Formats: sequence, C-alpha cells, structure tokens
Amino acid sequence: MKFIKYTITALVAGVFSFSAFAAEEVTQKQVDEMKLESLGTISTTNHATSPMDAHKILSSEADKKGGRYFRVIAGREHGLISAVAEVYK
Repeated sequence: MKFIKYTITALVAGVFSFSAFAAEEVTQKQVDEMKLESLGTISTTNHATSPMDAHKILSSEADKKGGRYFRVIAGREHGLISAVAEVYK
C-alpha cells in the first residue's frame, strides 16, 4: 500500500515539475524590459487545430530550441492554425 502511495505521489510531482520547465509566452514589452536574447524562430508547422494547441506546440518547440520564452509574431487560420514565434533565452 505504501509503495502505491509513494509511486502516485512521485508521478504527480513529475507531471508538475515537467510543466514548470515549459517555455512561457511573453510580449514585446517584456522582451524589451527583460533584455531577452533571441534564439531564432519556430512554427507550429500546420499541426494545431486550436489556438491552445498552437500555444502548446510553440512552447514545446521553444523548449527543444533551448528557450525559456517565446513571442508569437504571426498567426493564420486556414482549417488548421499556423503560428510563428520568436524564441528567447
């Protein structure tokens, strides 16, 4: 019983710690105030079916690129949601 309790606790803690490392969306004002350094751009590559999906994809792609923040610079809806963002560290 204790093993199951500790396993569930560890899994829940892991889920919350993973989301703590996800890149955050920022505004241009925040970029300027925080003096963030650009790492380039990323895109959703036409896989998002909603704005929330696009946000998750951009956050994940920013993480892969080594960024802590991203700023959406373009977006379009054409059946799917396409978005482009600049990544910052």
